[in-house]
Amino acid sequence: MATESDGEEDTVGKLTGSQHLEVDDDLREMAKKAAWSVSSCKPGNGVLALRDDNLDTYWQSDGAQPHLVNIQFQKKVKLQLLVLYVDYKLDESYTPSKISIRAGDGFHNLKEIKTVEFKKPVGWVHIPLSGTDPRETFIHTFMLQLAVLSNHLNGRDTHVRQIKIYGPRPNPVPHQPFHFISKEFITYSTLR
Repeated sequence: MATESDGEEDTVGKLTGSQHLEVDDDLREMAKKAAWSVSSCKPGNGVLALRDDNLDTYWQSDGAQPHLVNIQFQKKVKLQLLVLYVDYKLDESYTPSKISIRAGDGFHNLKEIKTVEFKKPVGWVHIPLSGTDPRETFIHTFMLQLAVLSNHLNGRDTHVRQIKIYGPRPNPVPHQPFHFISKEFITYSTLR
């Protein structure tokens, strides 16, 4: 279970971990389009362990907090959902208890968009990146940074087993207000 807070507000809602990753069909994973880096890591437990789709491997930080995961895109992208796999039962004091999510054009102007507190999470934790306004369903950014501010039981280093980022699927026909699905409609959807 996790508690989510947004800038000035202390507690907005509660998030729960799930053993199965379930994401809406109208979202696509954006992680392959990004350059990933971490602030520090133990040998063999680097950024590749975050992206290998194996829940038995993990990124382990090595150094002083905050521990950072930086996700940079070549062009501005729309991001809607951040999903982490953390396991308190296996990692105990290495499990994050408080994280900060920041977005911006680069390292020079990152702005905190969300702070999330976890309480012994086990499984996939979904963190929506949208703002408090219901019309804001995504963020438009060049860079996303995940900062682990503290761990359970005052642990020093952290374990994060997987990170996935999702954004909205683009409309297959640019500048078209309607979303056609069949090939026949897409074929005849524009005039020459």
